[in-house]
Amino acid sequence: MRIASLAMYVSPPPVAAATTALWAFIRDDLRREGLHDVPEGLSADIRYDESWSHPDLLLAQTCGYPYIRHLRGKVRLVATPVYSHPGCDGPAKCSFIIVRQNSPVRALEELRGARAAINEAGSNSGVNLFRAAVAPFASGGRFFASVVETGGHRASIDAVASGAADVAAIDCVTYGNTLRFDPERLAGIRVLEETVKGPGLPFIARAAASDREITALRGALKRAIAEPSLAETRDTLALKDFVVLADADYEPLAELERSAHRLGYPVIA
Repeated sequence: MRIASLAMYVSPPPVAAATTALWAFIRDDLRREGLHDVPEGLSADIRYDESWSHPDLLLAQTCGYPYIRHLRGKVRLVATPVYSHPGCDGPAKCSFIIVRQNSPVRALEELRGARAAINEAGSNSGVNLFRAAVAPFASGGRFFASVVETGGHRASIDAVASGAADVAAIDCVTYGNTLRFDPERLAGIRVLEETVKGPGLPFIARAAASDREITALRGALKRAIAEPSLAETRDTLALKDFVVLADADYEPLAELERSAHRLGYPVIA
Protein backbone atom coordinates (compact mmCIF):
# COMPACT_ATOMS: atom_id res chain seq x y z
CA MET A 1 0.00 0.00 0.00
CA ARG A 2 1.25 3.47 -0.88
CA ILE A 3 1.25 6.33 1.64
CA ALA A 4 -0.21 9.82 1.35
CA SER A 5 0.60 12.79 3.56
CA LEU A 6 -0.89 16.28 3.32
CA ALA A 7 0.43 17.58 6.62
CA MET A 8 1.72 21.07 5.83
CA TYR A 9 -1.56 22.90 6.51
CA VAL A 10 -3.58 20.95 9.06
CA SER A 11 -4.63 23.60 11.57
CA PRO A 12 -6.85 25.12 12.81
CA PRO A 13 -9.38 22.23 12.96
CA PRO A 14 -11.56 23.38 10.01
CA VAL A 15 -8.46 23.25 7.79
CA ALA A 16 -7.64 19.74 8.98
CA ALA A 17 -11.19 18.57 8.26
CA ALA A 18 -11.13 20.13 4.79
CA THR A 19 -7.77 18.50 4.03
CA THR A 20 -9.25 15.12 4.95
CA ALA A 21 -12.21 15.79 2.63
CA LEU A 22 -9.87 16.79 -0.19
CA TRP A 23 -7.91 13.58 0.20
CA ALA A 24 -11.11 11.49 0.18
CA PHE A 25 -11.98 12.95 -3.23
CA ILE A 26 -8.46 12.42 -4.58
CA ARG A 27 -8.42 8.83 -3.27
CA ASP A 28 -11.72 7.92 -4.92
CA ASP A 29 -10.75 9.65 -8.16
CA LEU A 30 -7.45 7.78 -8.36
CA ARG A 31 -9.20 4.47 -7.76
CA ARG A 32 -11.67 5.23 -10.54
CA GLU A 33 -8.68 5.89 -12.78
CA GLY A 34 -7.43 2.39 -12.06
CA LEU A 35 -4.56 3.14 -9.67
CA HIS A 36 -3.84 0.35 -7.23
CA ASP A 37 -2.66 0.57 -3.60
CA VAL A 38 -4.26 3.98 -3.00
CA PRO A 39 -4.45 4.37 0.79
CA GLU A 40 -7.79 4.88 2.48
CA GLY A 41 -6.60 7.73 4.66
CA LEU A 42 -3.73 10.12 5.11
CA SER A 43 -0.76 8.73 7.02
CA ALA A 44 -0.83 9.68 10.67
CA ASP A 45 1.99 7.45 11.90
CA ILE A 46 4.85 9.00 9.95
CA ARG A 47 6.43 12.43 10.30
CA TYR A 48 5.48 14.79 7.50
CA ASP A 49 9.12 15.20 6.40
CA GLU A 50 9.79 11.45 6.50
CA SER A 51 6.99 10.93 3.98
CA TRP A 52 8.81 13.03 1.36
CA SER A 53 11.48 10.41 0.70
CA HIS A 54 9.46 7.33 1.61
CA PRO A 55 9.83 4.61 -1.06
CA ASP A 56 6.07 3.96 -1.00
CA LEU A 57 5.03 7.59 -1.35
CA LEU A 58 1.98 8.21 -3.52
CA LEU A 59 1.41 11.89 -2.74
CA ALA A 60 2.70 14.42 -0.23
CA GLN A 61 3.11 18.16 0.12
CA THR A 62 6.57 19.47 0.83
CA CYS A 63 8.14 22.91 1.25
CA GLY A 64 10.03 24.56 -1.59
CA TYR A 65 13.22 25.02 0.42
CA PRO A 66 13.69 21.34 1.35
CA TYR A 67 12.83 20.55 -2.25
CA ILE A 68 15.70 22.61 -3.67
CA ARG A 69 18.13 21.56 -0.92
CA HIS A 70 17.47 17.84 -0.53
CA LEU A 71 14.69 16.43 -2.70
CA ARG A 72 15.65 17.33 -6.25
CA GLY A 73 16.10 14.14 -8.22
CA LYS A 74 14.60 12.11 -5.37
CA VAL A 75 10.94 13.01 -5.97
CA ARG A 76 8.72 14.09 -8.86
CA LEU A 77 6.87 17.39 -8.83
CA VAL A 78 3.13 16.85 -9.28
CA ALA A 79 1.52 20.29 -8.92
CA THR A 80 1.60 23.42 -6.78
CA PRO A 81 -1.57 24.78 -5.17
CA VAL A 82 -2.82 28.31 -5.77
CA TYR A 83 -4.27 29.92 -2.65
CA SER A 84 -6.43 33.02 -2.36
CA HIS A 85 -4.99 34.38 0.89
CA PRO A 86 -3.40 37.85 0.96
CA GLY A 87 0.28 37.46 0.16
CA CYS A 88 -0.38 34.85 -2.53
CA ASP A 89 0.06 35.53 -6.25
CA GLY A 90 -0.75 32.50 -8.36
CA PRO A 91 1.46 29.65 -7.10
CA ALA A 92 3.85 32.14 -5.46
CA LYS A 93 3.56 33.36 -1.89
CA CYS A 94 5.38 35.50 0.64
CA SER A 95 5.89 35.48 4.37
CA PHE A 96 4.61 38.15 6.72
CA ILE A 97 7.22 39.52 9.11
CA ILE A 98 5.32 40.08 12.33
CA VAL A 99 5.91 42.07 15.50
CA ARG A 100 3.73 42.93 18.47
CA GLN A 101 1.05 45.54 17.89
CA ASN A 102 2.63 47.89 20.43
CA SER A 103 6.18 47.52 19.08
CA PRO A 104 7.75 50.86 18.19
CA VAL A 105 9.54 49.25 15.23
CA ARG A 106 8.45 50.57 11.83
CA ALA A 107 11.10 49.05 9.56
CA LEU A 108 12.98 45.76 9.50
CA GLU A 109 16.39 47.37 9.99
CA GLU A 110 15.20 48.72 13.35
CA LEU A 111 15.08 45.14 14.67
CA ARG A 112 18.88 44.89 14.96
CA GLY A 113 19.60 43.24 18.31
CA ALA A 114 16.06 41.91 18.68
CA ARG A 115 15.02 38.34 19.49
CA ALA A 116 13.78 36.33 16.51
CA ALA A 117 11.64 33.19 16.35
CA ILE A 118 11.84 30.67 13.51
CA ASN A 119 9.64 27.65 13.01
CA GLU A 120 12.45 25.30 11.88
CA ALA A 121 15.78 25.65 10.14
CA GLY A 122 14.64 23.96 6.90
CA SER A 123 11.64 26.21 6.30
CA ASN A 124 11.34 28.42 3.23
CA SER A 125 8.75 30.76 4.70
CA GLY A 126 10.15 30.90 8.23
CA VAL A 127 13.86 30.99 7.38
CA ASN A 128 14.85 31.25 3.71
CA LEU A 129 12.57 34.20 2.87
CA PHE A 130 13.23 35.74 6.29
CA ARG A 131 17.01 35.45 5.90
CA ALA A 132 16.81 37.07 2.46
CA ALA A 133 14.99 40.05 3.97
CA VAL A 134 17.45 40.44 6.84
CA ALA A 135 20.73 39.76 5.00
CA PRO A 136 21.23 43.29 3.60
CA PHE A 137 21.19 44.68 7.16
CA ALA A 138 23.41 42.06 8.82
CA SER A 139 26.97 42.77 9.90
CA GLY A 140 29.61 40.13 10.50
CA GLY A 141 27.04 37.40 9.97
CA ARG A 142 24.77 38.67 12.72
CA PHE A 143 21.67 40.81 13.05
CA PHE A 144 19.60 39.44 15.94
CA ALA A 145 20.58 39.13 19.58
CA SER A 146 19.11 35.62 19.71
CA VAL A 147 17.12 33.16 17.63
CA VAL A 148 14.76 30.53 19.05
CA GLU A 149 13.37 27.59 17.06
CA THR A 150 9.71 27.09 18.00
CA GLY A 151 8.79 24.04 15.93
CA GLY A 152 5.94 25.64 14.01
CA HIS A 153 4.52 28.87 12.64
CA ARG A 154 1.69 29.03 15.17
CA ALA A 155 4.23 28.60 17.97
CA SER A 156 6.26 31.44 16.45
CA ILE A 157 3.15 33.64 16.48
CA ASP A 158 2.65 32.74 20.13
CA ALA A 159 6.28 33.56 20.94
CA VAL A 160 5.92 37.05 19.48
CA ALA A 161 2.50 37.63 21.05
CA SER A 162 3.74 36.59 24.50
CA GLY A 163 6.92 38.66 24.32
CA ALA A 164 9.22 35.64 24.24
CA ALA A 165 10.40 36.88 20.83
CA ASP A 166 10.23 40.21 19.05
CA VAL A 167 9.84 39.12 15.43
CA ALA A 168 9.08 36.13 13.22
CA ALA A 169 8.32 35.39 9.57
CA ILE A 170 5.01 33.60 9.09
CA ASP A 171 3.91 31.81 5.93
CA CYS A 172 1.05 33.86 4.48
CA VAL A 173 -1.16 30.79 4.07
CA THR A 174 -0.73 29.87 7.73
CA TYR A 175 -1.37 33.50 8.65
CA GLY A 176 -4.52 33.55 6.53
CA ASN A 177 -5.83 30.30 8.00
CA THR A 178 -5.16 31.59 11.50
CA LEU A 179 -6.86 34.91 10.79
CA ARG A 180 -9.98 33.13 9.53
CA PHE A 181 -10.31 30.33 12.07
CA ASP A 182 -8.23 31.29 15.12
CA PRO A 183 -8.15 35.11 15.11
CA GLU A 184 -7.56 35.37 18.86
CA ARG A 185 -4.07 33.99 18.26
CA LEU A 186 -3.24 37.11 16.25
CA ALA A 187 -4.55 39.56 18.81
CA GLY A 188 -1.78 42.03 19.56
CA ILE A 189 0.14 41.11 16.38
CA ARG A 190 0.77 43.29 13.33
CA VAL A 191 2.50 42.73 10.02
CA LEU A 192 5.65 44.81 9.72
CA GLU A 193 6.67 43.85 6.17
CA GLU A 194 6.15 41.23 3.48
CA THR A 195 9.08 39.23 2.17
CA VAL A 196 9.71 38.63 -1.51
CA LYS A 197 7.49 35.95 -3.04
CA GLY A 198 8.62 32.52 -4.12
CA PRO A 199 6.95 29.38 -5.45
CA GLY A 200 4.68 27.70 -2.93
CA LEU A 201 4.58 24.25 -1.37
CA PRO A 202 4.51 21.60 -4.11
CA PHE A 203 2.69 18.30 -4.11
CA ILE A 204 5.21 15.54 -4.86
CA ALA A 205 5.40 11.83 -5.64
CA ARG A 206 8.28 9.37 -5.28
CA ALA A 207 10.96 9.46 -7.98
CA ALA A 208 9.92 6.04 -9.27
CA ALA A 209 6.32 7.10 -9.91
CA SER A 210 5.31 6.32 -13.49
CA ASP A 211 4.15 8.92 -15.98
CA ARG A 212 0.71 7.32 -15.85
CA GLU A 213 0.62 7.79 -12.08
CA ILE A 214 1.68 11.44 -12.32
CA THR A 215 -0.98 12.05 -14.97
CA ALA A 216 -3.61 10.46 -12.73
CA LEU A 217 -2.52 12.54 -9.74
CA ARG A 218 -2.62 15.77 -11.73
CA GLY A 219 -5.99 14.85 -13.13
CA ALA A 220 -7.39 14.18 -9.66
CA LEU A 221 -6.15 17.54 -8.41
CA LYS A 222 -7.64 19.37 -11.38
CA ARG A 223 -10.97 17.59 -10.95
CA ALA A 224 -10.93 18.51 -7.25
CA ILE A 225 -10.87 22.16 -8.29
CA ALA A 226 -13.87 21.71 -10.59
CA GLU A 227 -15.96 19.40 -8.38
CA PRO A 228 -19.13 21.23 -7.16
CA SER A 229 -19.41 19.12 -4.01
CA LEU A 230 -15.97 20.34 -2.88
CA ALA A 231 -16.86 24.05 -3.02
CA GLU A 232 -16.99 24.38 0.77
CA THR A 233 -13.79 22.38 1.15
CA ARG A 234 -11.97 24.62 -1.34
CA ASP A 235 -13.31 27.72 0.41
CA THR A 236 -12.07 26.50 3.79
CA LEU A 237 -8.65 25.78 2.32
CA ALA A 238 -8.67 29.04 0.30
CA LEU A 239 -7.73 26.75 -2.59
CA LYS A 240 -8.20 28.20 -6.08
CA ASP A 241 -6.26 25.92 -8.41
CA PHE A 242 -3.29 23.65 -8.99
CA VAL A 243 -0.58 24.49 -11.52
CA VAL A 244 2.28 22.36 -12.78
CA LEU A 245 5.68 23.94 -12.13
CA ALA A 246 9.04 22.73 -13.34
CA ASP A 247 12.18 22.25 -11.29
CA ALA A 248 13.55 25.50 -12.73
CA ASP A 249 10.61 27.40 -11.24
CA TYR A 250 11.97 26.60 -7.76
CA GLU A 251 15.49 27.81 -8.55
CA PRO A 252 14.78 31.35 -7.23
CA LEU A 253 14.60 29.86 -3.74
CA ALA A 254 18.11 28.50 -4.15
CA GLU A 255 19.26 31.89 -5.41
CA LEU A 256 17.88 33.58 -2.28
CA GLU A 257 20.05 31.24 -0.22
CA ARG A 258 23.12 31.92 -2.37
CA SER A 259 22.53 35.67 -2.19
CA ALA A 260 22.43 35.59 1.61
CA HIS A 261 25.69 33.64 1.60
CA ARG A 262 27.28 36.25 -0.66
CA LEU A 263 26.21 38.92 1.81
CA GLY A 264 27.93 37.00 4.62
CA TYR A 265 24.68 35.93 6.28
CA PRO A 266 24.43 32.15 5.79
CA VAL A 267 22.14 31.47 8.76
CA ILE A 268 19.58 33.46 10.73
CA ALA A 269 21.64 34.86 13.59
